[in-house]
Amino acid sequence: MDIQTAITFCLEMIGTVAFAASGAMVGAGCSMDIFGVCVLGVVTAVGGGIIRDIVLGILPPTVFLNSKYALAAVITSCLVFFAYYMKKMEPGQHSSQAFERILLIMDSIGLGIFTVMGVNTGIRQGYGSNVFLLVFVGTITGVGGGLLRDMMAGVPPYIFVRHIYACASIVGAIVCVWMQQFGAVWAMVMGSCVVVLIRYLAAHYRWNLPKLPR
Repeated sequence: MDIQTAITFCLEMIGTVAFAASGAMVGAGCSMDIFGVCVLGVVTAVGGGIIRDIVLGILPPTVFLNSKYALAAVITSCLVFFAYYMKKMEPGQHSSQAFERILLIMDSIGLGIFTVMGVNTGIRQGYGSNVFLLVFVGTITGVGGGLLRDMMAGVPPYIFVRHIYACASIVGAIVCVWMQQFGAVWAMVMGSCVVVLIRYLAAHYRWNLPKLPR
């Protein structure tokens, strides 16, 4: 395994765990049982990649040929489920603001990593000169899982109502495509960082807005 392959695999696993955690947190917040939490975690972690693979003609999608991503998502979801309900049984409920901040962190990390993974997959499939397609598959890989998660949970999709989401993914995908001239690893790292930074700045601005008098 060369260095680029190793780094790509590590990023994929980090993104899978982060997105699975965000999906499991939404499921636990909706009072789902452990099966529902696991389903939501897995869908969030691999949903965007499945859509990407279908768009690129990779059939069957990678997740069905390599079960380690789904397995990592299931384990993460179970850990979140038990941690959530053990915490809930203790005196004093968790802060909704703390919950939102943790969800933001997990979702931002997953969004950044999966966006550049989508771009990287498109390049590996031979579409390196098609910037529009690369940005599209990068964005759909990043936001697809979260969109499916929210639809299944019956909540307003995060992509439409929370901070800057899809726009951050689009900018990160563009940065990743442009940075390819400096090497694939640098492109993925910089693209991911840009997405996380944009999401953080947008959330920081929202949390620090002065409250209007009623």
